[in-house]
Amino acid sequence: MLLDEDPATLIANCTSNFHLAPDKSSLLRINSSLSTLGEARSLRLSALQSDLKTLSRRLNTVSSQHAISTKTYNPAEHASEILRLDTEKFRVAKEVTEAESEGGRLEEELRACRRVLEEVEGEGIEGGVDEVSSDQDEILLKLKVYRTLGIDIEQDEASGSYRKAVIRNMAKGDAHVVNVDPKFSRKFYADYFWGTM
Repeated sequence: MLLDEDPATLIANCTSNFHLAPDKSSLLRINSSLSTLGEARSLRLSALQSDLKTLSRRLNTVSSQHAISTKTYNPAEHASEILRLDTEKFRVAKEVTEAESEGGRLEEELRACRRVLEEVEGEGIEGGVDEVSSDQDEILLKLKVYRTLGIDIEQDEASGSYRKAVIRNMAKGDAHVVNVDPKFSRKFYADYFWGTM
């Protein structure tokens, strides 16, 4: 016989000397950790899959919008619109310049009218002339205002009425001679004078 002792006793003594409890506890801890890691990995994977789906939807939306924009884009139409807007910009700039020059001319005209008004107010009620009647004062005042605006009125020597007006436009550098006919209204001539100035 090879062994003096009973094999079952020998195996029992051997297993009792190995202390398996700490190893079993370690294996349980490792299994628990592996289980926790597996759950965390599953949760992380599902979150990444959800993000991937969201990004895929956004990509599809942006791609469709890009496709629509590419289909509707017309280079020739875009160029003509740019040209139209440039033309409009230059037209507006020209109108602004003209409006500014017209504003300057009107300011100068307003200053001239104020000077005339100050002169007339400085003369007082009598107008500085004792021997002239109020009708003549009114006529002289009108003539003075007309001259300030660049309008000279000539009196007809025979009838004493005013039959001709010379309108000078300082901005354009020209003059117009207008024969005053009584059959036309004063409003007509006033509008015509303003239009010529």
